Amino acid sequence: MLIARLIAEPSTLAATLDAATAVLEREGLPLAHAQMNDHCGDVLEMMLPGDDAETLRRVLDEHFSPSDLLVVRQPFRIPNLFVSDMDSTMIGQECIDELADFAGLKDRISAITERAMQGELDFESALRERVGLLEGLGLDAIDTCLAERIEPMPGARTLVATLKAKGCRTVLVTGGFHHFADPVAEQLGFERVVGNRLGVSDGKLTGALAGAITDSSVKEQVLRDEMAQLGPDAVSLATGDGANDIPMLRAATYGIAYRAKPKARAAANGWIDRGDLTAILKLLEIPRTDWVMG
Repeated sequence: MLIARLIAEPSTLAATLDAATAVLEREGLPLAHAQMNDHCGDVLEMMLPGDDAETLRRVLDEHFSPSDLLVVRQPFRIPNLFVSDMDSTMIGQECIDELADFAGLKDRISAITERAMQGELDFESALRERVGLLEGLGLDAIDTCLAERIEPMPGARTLVATLKAKGCRTVLVTGGFHHFADPVAEQLGFERVVGNRLGVSDGKLTGALAGAITDSSVKEQVLRDEMAQLGPDAVSLATGDGANDIPMLRAATYGIAYRAKPKARAAANGWIDRGDLTAILKLLEIPRTDWVMG
């Protein structure tokens, strides 16, 4: 059995659902049940026999766009663990691109960032290249960048606070840098931070990284290690937007791509393209009365 929860344009929902249902029937996925969610009135819940989640996602995506969607094979539960990417997921910026602006290199570095997030470049090589270009930049640029450029995504504080209130452990894991991730995590309420460390000497960036690289494999391993501590029945939620997040999204019970690059979106079992991060709370059927407003 497949269960899908969908948020889409309400004015055309009924007609579009009829059209999508006809296509699903031809694809061997007849709709067994559909109703609007009792707790979040704009969420449509559908149940279908079978196990062909890929076809279901494709048909719903073709008919409802933009939409927020999550497709699962087991009844929904509140996650015990939330692991999230930072840049362009929990915050609206790519920190290294904004920092590069202080060195007059934003266009050059952001082009590399975009290709890496699309999965066109090796992550570690692209990261080392970009960090190398920042050699000699003063640490004061990081403080200024944090104060003037870095903003949480809409709904980020409410999402994290509400999940924590439900007993969910929260971890921020980023291919970015602790200089940014630590204050962002404190601001949003994450309990643990995993990221990269910039090399620093005499108050300036050395152009190198200090310690091991946090890449896609580390992101996935963080999720798996945290889940191992919670037990075999635990449920995990992961959010991300780029190719570096794909293994983590695939490993999670609920992998949700937020305004994501195509490869990351295709790898996840859900996406947020329409609403802000509080759409995840709606898809999990957490009533608004339980939301902790950030």
